[in-house]
Amino acid sequence: MMGPKQEAQGALFYEFSLEDHVPQDHLLRSIDRFVDLDSIRPHLSSFYSHTGRPSVDPELLIRMLLVGYCFGIRSERRLCEEVHLNLAYRWFCRLDLTDMIPDHSTFSKNRHGRFRDSELLRHLFETTVARCIEKGLVSGQRMAIDASLIEADANKQNSTPKGEWDASTIDPTDAARAVREYLDTLDEEAFGSASEVQPKFTSHSDPASQWTAARKGPAFFSYSDNYLIDTDHGVILDVEPTRSIRQAEVGPTRTMLTRVKDKFGLVPDWMIADTAYGSGPMLGWLVDRKIAPYIPVIDKAGRPDGTWTRTDFDWDAQNDQYICPEGHALKQFRRNYSDPNRGPTGKGTATYRALKLTCQVCPSKPKCCPNADARSITREEQEDARQVARDLANTDEYVIAMKLRKKVEMLFAHLKRILGLGRLRLRGPCGANDEFLLAATAQNLRKLAKILPAPQQTRKA
Repeated sequence: MMGPKQEAQGALFYEFSLEDHVPQDHLLRSIDRFVDLDSIRPHLSSFYSHTGRPSVDPELLIRMLLVGYCFGIRSERRLCEEVHLNLAYRWFCRLDLTDMIPDHSTFSKNRHGRFRDSELLRHLFETTVARCIEKGLVSGQRMAIDASLIEADANKQNSTPKGEWDASTIDPTDAARAVREYLDTLDEEAFGSASEVQPKFTSHSDPASQWTAARKGPAFFSYSDNYLIDTDHGVILDVEPTRSIRQAEVGPTRTMLTRVKDKFGLVPDWMIADTAYGSGPMLGWLVDRKIAPYIPVIDKAGRPDGTWTRTDFDWDAQNDQYICPEGHALKQFRRNYSDPNRGPTGKGTATYRALKLTCQVCPSKPKCCPNADARSITREEQEDARQVARDLANTDEYVIAMKLRKKVEMLFAHLKRILGLGRLRLRGPCGANDEFLLAATAQNLRKLAKILPAPQQTRKA
């Protein structure tokens, strides 16, 4: 028999519970168990006035932002609409059916004001990391680091070529927020002072972003999202935005490792990364702190003409000299210069040379120095640390480390494909920092929810 026609008819009383209408296996139920926002109000108390009209609950704003980043809702306008319509989102945000949704402009007002002034988003991220440590997902023994390009909200049409850009002509009082942030980062290791090389183009709307063609395709403006992770379960321990150049990405490695040590007391036994992190200063910094660098070494000592390379010579540390395969010594070449910046080698390197008379009569001269009177070798100040990394590359643990490094790449793939963060919505270094912190917080919460899901409850008959 055909059922009766449904017609809308208002009831006088309703009995409705959001708790009963959110499925027990919903992702937000598992995430909610690990969201600890009790410290938000004390953290923000000094940034609110004690008089005036009550503002929107900051915990509500944070819960809505977590919903947006966990489910890839990039627009705050759309986020307000989704929370208004979705019962599970209302339940997670502690909103009843009759409660009003904050206006989308409330997010930008708080983000550019008290949220950034109080570093609330970093506090939220570190609280989530502490929860991961509490649940046993982090050991701190093996860590990996990498960076991924995230497209900035800028385009070439609104940019200036390298020869025409002069930051000294910008008036900070008349500049946009992203431009003022750019001026503030000119002396920072992660941005302006990372390299003296100027980008080919500089964006007017977001000058701190880097013009890059690193993807071997059309160039674009971007930031680099740097992740430091624990390889046990792929938990993100720290996040840092930088310019999209190698020098800028390597520098914040020290910042993140120091911050994780100071905040959580974690010092890794292994540090895993790709070749971009294999410079002498980086390896030396790790070895000095007793951290084993499972990192491919940046080594330009190879010779295309088939002659002996530096690795063919034995290093005699006791006598501060190299020994060639024929048994001859190469001693350090010393010369005083009136200008300390001049010399045959760069800063932090030394040159070792053989005697001219010895090389002239050596039977292996065609293999050693066919186009020079005597063989010379440069040695970096951190060569001992580079050798430590080379020795580790010949171990079985190195193969394991390279497999573990892929966990960082998987997190970046998840960030772009699942969370939808392939392009930034906010501008400036602070905007990139906000987006990266929220996205990393969402990834850690989803990790907790996946590994430790909420227990299923049976419904009462």
